[in-house]
Amino acid sequence: MIVLFFHFIAAPFAVVHALLFKRDHRAALGWISVSILFPIAGPLLYFFFGVNRIHHSAREVTGWKSTLPYFGYERGEVFLPQELPPKSDDHPLAHVGWRTTVTPLIGGNKVTFLENGDAFYPRLIEAIKSAQARVWISSYIFSGNGIGMEIAAALINAVKRGVDTRVLVDGVGAWYSLHSLRRRLQDMGVRYVEFLPLRLLPPSLHINLRNHRKIAVIDTDYAFFGGLNIDDRHFVAAPRIDNPHKDVHFELYGPAAVSLAEAFARDWYAATREVLAARIGKGEERGNARARVIEDGPDESLDRLAMTLMGLVGGARQRIRIMTPYFLPHRELMGALQGAAVRGIRVEVLLPQRSNLRYVDWATQHSLWELLQWGVRVGLKPPPFAHSKLFMVDDDYVLAGSANLDPRSLRLNFEVGVELFDTALAATVNHYLDDAWKDAQILRLEDLDQRSIPVRLRDGFFWLFSAYL
Repeated sequence: MIVLFFHFIAAPFAVVHALLFKRDHRAALGWISVSILFPIAGPLLYFFFGVNRIHHSAREVTGWKSTLPYFGYERGEVFLPQELPPKSDDHPLAHVGWRTTVTPLIGGNKVTFLENGDAFYPRLIEAIKSAQARVWISSYIFSGNGIGMEIAAALINAVKRGVDTRVLVDGVGAWYSLHSLRRRLQDMGVRYVEFLPLRLLPPSLHINLRNHRKIAVIDTDYAFFGGLNIDDRHFVAAPRIDNPHKDVHFELYGPAAVSLAEAFARDWYAATREVLAARIGKGEERGNARARVIEDGPDESLDRLAMTLMGLVGGARQRIRIMTPYFLPHRELMGALQGAAVRGIRVEVLLPQRSNLRYVDWATQHSLWELLQWGVRVGLKPPPFAHSKLFMVDDDYVLAGSANLDPRSLRLNFEVGVELFDTALAATVNHYLDDAWKDAQILRLEDLDQRSIPVRLRDGFFWLFSAYL
């Protein structure tokens, strides 16, 4: 009787919360059923696993404080400006980023495409050596050997010259390297900080809320962004490792570097509660590229990248080209890609033949038929591991950065994307994608249909956990 009494108190709370705040009707129905059918255990399971507190936790990490537990909607801030974007943002796709970020495009930038660590790391080291005011680096992984040691040496020399030198490494990403540079950098005056480090006392065991951004800001108007960590695995031309990861980075010279500095400053504040002055001087115009930085995370910026991608797919006129190492798009984006293909847009998705996370490959394989059935071209690129993250629309728009097309990147991580409007740069990226497709295996619907029952069951099992992979 006591169990039933408490159940009749707890279950209605769980049912009402699920009805009011769950985003997916199938999830709401499932949790309501569990809460009603399993006395006490059902509502408890819903409280611990059904109530999504990621958004609440992310807001606290970035500085928002609350004395009460948060059980409301999981959503970011939406401004939806009523005014049109500035006249300089005359490209049709510029309206999408304007409405999701309420920030105009910044012109006057020179953007250079850097392929793999072979091109990026020497440029980064050269930039650090020439820095006069600041070097701010954010990386998910900062390995303590190989190229990490070389970059650390350049950072230490920058400190000796009086340069404001800071390194922000994700607290989980720091465990990817057997050797940590934390002690050496700190001892030599580099401000080294880990974002939400894992620890037992006081307890901090966040597997989510990871900072996956890769940013380097040099002085006033010089910056790097993209998908490369600081790790030897991103060397491809030089025979330094056995399992290279192919990826791309971008070098940006111009006023838009301030936006990347502002993103770093917000992350630094989240990790340290120290306020940094992102703007130091006025960036000079260096080229013709227009750029806009899109910060995305489980805090107020939740869904900005996801909604931007949806708008871009809807605005495509000729072609959409996607290259990503992990592909588990949400239902809305999957439907948008199908709809674009039905409209006659050429949609291409290039994935690695084998990533470093096999369970993600299997989950992806389970749902690719939905794209193939409607004419989306899917390719599987053989090794080395294709780790690049690129989203192109037509022949003059590039979206690049740190985010993969999966729930972890678009809902659970702090990520950054940069919109680039530059026809010359787009031609370079197009050429890179053309080369990548040359040796790709074209996936056919029959290939998926011919999978054995055990393989299909395996793929379907991991697909069930797509939201957490």
